[in-house]
Amino acid sequence: MPKHVDPDARRRHVVDALFRVVVREGLHRTSLRTVADEAQLNIGSLRHYFASQQDLMRFAMQSMLDRVGSRLLEHVQRIGDLGSHPRPEQLQLAAGLLAELLPLDEHRRAEVTVFLDFNTAARTNPAFGDLSRQVAEGTRSLVRRVLTRLHAEGALRPGLDLDLETERLTALLDGLSLSAVLHPEILSPRACADVLLTHLSDLSLPMGTPDSAH
Repeated sequence: MPKHVDPDARRRHVVDALFRVVVREGLHRTSLRTVADEAQLNIGSLRHYFASQQDLMRFAMQSMLDRVGSRLLEHVQRIGDLGSHPRPEQLQLAAGLLAELLPLDEHRRAEVTVFLDFNTAARTNPAFGDLSRQVAEGTRSLVRRVLTRLHAEGALRPGLDLDLETERLTALLDGLSLSAVLHPEILSPRACADVLLTHLSDLSLPMGTPDSAH
């Protein structure tokens, strides 16, 4: 009797193998053959799920987006009603949510590494442009929602330009991600988290100031 193979589980197994190859060797040296070897599959089995290297790369990128999105949703559910927390804790919770986008552990480091390599490829390969743009828009949307929620709870200084602050915070996240992947010996996960929280704290009302929204 032929062994039953769960297609979704097999795809996840292949994507995990792809992530390991990209982290170790770079996207430009990743092929169906190298991923098949890493996944301990023959290349025929791999082609059963992915017709080309491009299909594999797109699936891997979409899988990364789905993983991050699922993790963000779980984080939001754990936070619950932001307004029920004291102001300093609100900033810490917001920073913790945004830190899901930073390479602070092995899994997130792999995701960010794949994302950076994929974005580099998207610059010259229009087949990847839509996913690259989706990530850029999604990051800005998340940052804007976080800042808008903090503002609504009276945690931010009055008069801030939220459009401008969205771009500043997005640029900070991008810069931290790039530096932490390229130079982990210089920028540690703890330093990344501290910089992010400090930035949010700089946008907040000084302690002891009455909330402007209440």
